[in-house]
Amino acid sequence: MKRRDLLRASAATAASLTFPVGWNSAADIKKPKRVLFLTRNVGFYHSVVKRTTDTLSHAELALVDMAQRVGVQVECTKDGRVFDDSLDEYDAIAFFTNNDLTTPNPEHEPPMSAAGKQRLMDAIAGGKGFIAFHSSCACWRTPVAKDGETPKVDPYLAMLGGEFIAHGAQQEATMRVASPMFPGMANLGSEFKLVEEWYSMKNFAPDLHVILVQETVGMKGEVYQRPPYPSTWARRHGRGRVFFTSMAHRENVWIEQPFQQIVLGGLAWVLGNVDADVTPNIATVTPEYNDIP
Repeated sequence: MKRRDLLRASAATAASLTFPVGWNSAADIKKPKRVLFLTRNVGFYHSVVKRTTDTLSHAELALVDMAQRVGVQVECTKDGRVFDDSLDEYDAIAFFTNNDLTTPNPEHEPPMSAAGKQRLMDAIAGGKGFIAFHSSCACWRTPVAKDGETPKVDPYLAMLGGEFIAHGAQQEATMRVASPMFPGMANLGSEFKLVEEWYSMKNFAPDLHVILVQETVGMKGEVYQRPPYPSTWARRHGRGRVFFTSMAHRENVWIEQPFQQIVLGGLAWVLGNVDADVTPNIATVTPEYNDIP
């Protein structure tokens, strides 16, 4: 989609978008909050964050556009070295990433250093917001268990709250709204349907506040033959606020409701513009989340 078409589609979405509590109009913002958006992929490169020219990718353009409407500045980068410098100028970090970000990729985008990764983790624990999309739960994946060993979940995934297993064919599936009072959930009803590339996940943090539940009844593919499990959630990590959604693979999803509404709600919360009850509810709304085939 060309930039002018994206902006036209985003403007049409904005006309009907329900903005979450916590946002003023962009004109009312005296000092915009700033978000650093890393979209570096290693191995498989998602088309929605792939830059084919010198312009930003589809997802980058979409996040920049929706954030501008609520007075937030988004700086997009594919340079992992940004985490070697101070992160003080940013109020939150956003990720659409995958695999080990400290390793090279064929696109020759500079990798994150081990020290940079630790700086990111320290920043979140110290109070930075963190919002992550789709394959960001596939970074630093847990190694296959050896006999008699319990593999350790990477600190990044422990912070995020869940880990990718696999996905099947793109299909329509139901998202059940488990936290209707969370910012961005207004007017979505008790559930909604969406065509997406859905992730099956594991290693969920026990303190997740589940916002959207992946309903699996009727889904096609072996990886989905399991009880419902978390798909979008929030949690506290130290003094930081973490928000993750497994959606965001498809280009059309980025410019349509309900996704933009959900993202703006999560962004408002991680930036501290609005508070929300994020009491852990994973054991009650998805009691069989660990029942993995």
